Amino acid sequence: MKVLPFNRAAAALLLPLLSTALFAYSDCSFKIDAYESICNKAVKAGVSVDYANRYLLDAQSTLRDAQSLRLFSPKMITVHHANEKRANNALVTFVPAMVENLRQYRGAYDEAERRFGVNREVIAAILAKETRLGRVGCTHDAFTVFNTLVRELPADSERNRGLLAMAERNIVSLMDFCYANAITPSDCRFKSSYAGAVGISQFMPQNFYLVESYGEGAGDLQKMEDAILSTARYLHDNASFTALIDWKKFPVMPEVEEAWYDYDFATDNASFAFDKGRNGRTYNCFACGKPELDHLSVYVKKIMRYNNSSNYAVGVLRLAYDAHLLLNK
Repeated sequence: MKVLPFNRAAAALLLPLLSTALFAYSDCSFKIDAYESICNKAVKAGVSVDYANRYLLDAQSTLRDAQSLRLFSPKMITVHHANEKRANNALVTFVPAMVENLRQYRGAYDEAERRFGVNREVIAAILAKETRLGRVGCTHDAFTVFNTLVRELPADSERNRGLLAMAERNIVSLMDFCYANAITPSDCRFKSSYAGAVGISQFMPQNFYLVESYGEGAGDLQKMEDAILSTARYLHDNASFTALIDWKKFPVMPEVEEAWYDYDFATDNASFAFDKGRNGRTYNCFACGKPELDHLSVYVKKIMRYNNSSNYAVGVLRLAYDAHLLLNK
């Protein structure tokens, strides 16, 4: 995925020339209510009515992503969360590859720490968790993932309505990004995970505005240097990550991680660092009331802004901790 300088005026002039159609659309009239809503939101964001119509009309012939739809089911999400611990344990053996990556891309990591105040080991740990530093390829198409939800998921529960709102939001973001970069509707396609996340850092399209470029030229989430900087900016902008972790204040992470897993297995509604969620839901908090874990809890909460899972955040910080020790051995 490449991010070009946004130029809506140029896009407005260029896109009609790129299109083979001989007519333009004047409103957002669709038989599918969700498409009408998406079209209106895109136009409000600055996309032309003509472009929005062409994009969504082209979308109607998009193949269904049945695998993605199945993986979004509550049962499969539960399985995914249960497998998070296993994934964390497996990735501990990947720490030497993280250290190799930290040394190979030292310049990009230096810039990430300087500009955004995010530890290099944390960035490398997130990229390792997301795609094993780019070694795991993406086999889905971002638009098809969201379009399948919009077309086939019934709005019959609070959970489904939340997924539908997320899908609409990301389709609008895809459309806005492609229009601003003069990419034709038929070419507005990005390889993604089953959830629609793109690149080494697995950004959702709604976060494309955070993509950074290392050096001159366009940002590209498939390039390691750009993924490093983009991940750092995401944590800086969305998680108030502004000061580097003092690793000397961290507890021994393998021991804490194991104790957390035991607690999570034995305790319903467990959270590592929260006793109450933003929606008012209460949790059984593992670290609350344990001063020795206060410093760690601050950063668990920050990492959870990237992925809202205690196991994910604890796993990232365990990998980062191990990488720091090995890097400075």
